[in-house]
Amino acid sequence: MSLASGVDAHVTELDSQQEQAPAAGELVGMPAERVSYHGWPDCYLLANGFVEAVVVPAIGRVMQFRLAGDAAGTFWENRALDGQLHDPAAGEWLNFGGDKCWPAPQIGWAHHLGRDWPPPLAFDSSPMEAVSTPRGVLMTSPIDSAYGIQVARHVELAADLPVLRIRTEFHKLAGSAVRVGIWTVTQMQDAERVCALLPAQSEFPDGYIRLMPAEPAGLRIGPHWLSLVRHPSESVKIGTQASSLLWVGSACTVRIDAETGPGEYPDGGCVTEIYTNPGELGYVELETLGPLVTLNAGDRIERTTLYTITRA
Repeated sequence: MSLASGVDAHVTELDSQQEQAPAAGELVGMPAERVSYHGWPDCYLLANGFVEAVVVPAIGRVMQFRLAGDAAGTFWENRALDGQLHDPAAGEWLNFGGDKCWPAPQIGWAHHLGRDWPPPLAFDSSPMEAVSTPRGVLMTSPIDSAYGIQVARHVELAADLPVLRIRTEFHKLAGSAVRVGIWTVTQMQDAERVCALLPAQSEFPDGYIRLMPAEPAGLRIGPHWLSLVRHPSESVKIGTQASSLLWVGSACTVRIDAETGPGEYPDGGCVTEIYTNPGELGYVELETLGPLVTLNAGDRIERTTLYTITRA
């Protein structure tokens, strides 16, 4: 099978499955089990017999999404940091892996933080309060001192489908107005290919824009998709207006579907972005972004992302 026909087959199959999957608001969740995970206590396991998700509140992450019984999983985890906690006084960013959310656009961090890296503390690696709910797990962050925003993440696994839903909310509780969007960053293991399912009409030439200088490795563009592989030696990032991304592994595929709507999107109009990391930490990032909104104290925005696993 050719590369083009292979990607088309994945896209067609997942489109068919997505038509049968519940809408974001209709998913019936299920309660979680309290567990320890790789040295972190007080974590949560969501399992339905088909797939499993692991939530680690100590570092504010949805750390894993996998087929039942698959020890490797699909989300990338930095096993060198098992059980560790972020120390703000150290000033060092710890790359734990998993799924997290940041405030977009990144170009705004310098204005609010006085730096463009590392990310704002309450959004990345800080411990979150977590409670089990009848539908899953709710994680709540501290209020970020720079943005005056508290993050709430509702993590829910479908009762009878291989579907994970994460609904992220930004609650503006303090400080002056900020213009911000919800940015979900999912670090995944190295893939055979990563695809973006392109809209019929895109403002970007060839369906994408480069957000870093390096050219994407193994780039292929089809009639309604593009695909690439991880670059072994260069950091690569592209942006698209696709609302769906596809991670293709050897044992399964993961489709990420982002809620979309009108508005101004970050980074020149990007709805989704793909980053590939070079070197020994061989992971890829599949990122979704919400429209930018001006939040005053008392305002709230939310955005839902669906993750669907299919056996290869």
